[in-house]
Amino acid sequence: MLSSAWNFIKRHKRTFIFTGCFVGGVYLLGKYAQAKLQELQERDAAAYIAQARRQLHFESNQRTCNMTVLSMLPTLREAIIHHLHSESLTTLLKTKPANKVEIWEDLKIISFTRSIVAVYSACMLVVLLRVQLNIIGGYLYLDNSVTKNGTTPLAPPDVQQQYLSSIQHLLGDGLIELITVVKKAVQEVLGPVSLKQSLSLQELEQQVLQVRQLVEGENHGSSNHRPLSLYMMPDEENTLAAQACGLTGSDITTIKLLNETRDMLDSRGFSRFLDNMAEFFQPPQGDLTPCSSPDSLSHVSLPLAKIIPIANGQVHSICSEIPSHFVQDLLMIDQVKEFAANVYETFSSDHELQK
Repeated sequence: MLSSAWNFIKRHKRTFIFTGCFVGGVYLLGKYAQAKLQELQERDAAAYIAQARRQLHFESNQRTCNMTVLSMLPTLREAIIHHLHSESLTTLLKTKPANKVEIWEDLKIISFTRSIVAVYSACMLVVLLRVQLNIIGGYLYLDNSVTKNGTTPLAPPDVQQQYLSSIQHLLGDGLIELITVVKKAVQEVLGPVSLKQSLSLQELEQQVLQVRQLVEGENHGSSNHRPLSLYMMPDEENTLAAQACGLTGSDITTIKLLNETRDMLDSRGFSRFLDNMAEFFQPPQGDLTPCSSPDSLSHVSLPLAKIIPIANGQVHSICSEIPSHFVQDLLMIDQVKEFAANVYETFSSDHELQK
């Protein structure tokens, strides 16, 4: 019987060899497929974990941005008040001096100048800190990444400190330049307006718009026009990366994003400023005419002399360390969040490791 079996095997040797090879091949192919599937799963899991880790780091960085903005607003407010000190004028008015009208005229210019400067500079502070802290945050993510393998840090502490110290331009020379430009525009627009002249909210908005057009160089094609970014940075060609003393990256993209975001920020800022002013443009109490509806404030006017103290006090609301509606609006705008995400994405991408 064994002989018969052996003869059968010999007769079908090729069949058995083919079958064995086939079965073995299928087994090996299955093992290979299983290994590749496991590799893909591990790769997907690693990518998911890395993305989740980067997202958590980004969200933490945005909270840091918000807290930093709030912590620096009092410094900005004090700098504005120092350069545009109206309190001495209001104190002087209480003594009923002979040159009362002259002092009121000075107070008019200073009050509107410091409110408008507060709007501009608060918007600039939000933008600049978003750029700086998301560039630093992106590099810190790469520095803490397992893929760095102990290479030289992109953002060591001394570089971070020197880079972030460039914010002092906005709080110093940049702010002084901005005050000079805004004050000149306010004098040109509001200087001729009588203290006794009544203005509606819409008329006040037009006055502010004219000041903005002069400040931002619109409608007159002045060769002396200075981009708003120059109040944030010492020199137009001295880009963010150059200021960073070694922090390289897509600085041109960052500046472009900064400029594209400018209009959105200052427009939202002045919209909220006028909303704050609108609270004081209310119909007389008990007025039951159609003018008392929310949409009828255009019928309410105030003498300019009564608007001046309102404008004068806006700097405290705009630059408040306690989150005000003004600051919350700036921090929570969707475009600001997208802007921050774009900057962070640019500087936390793996290709930065090759630079």
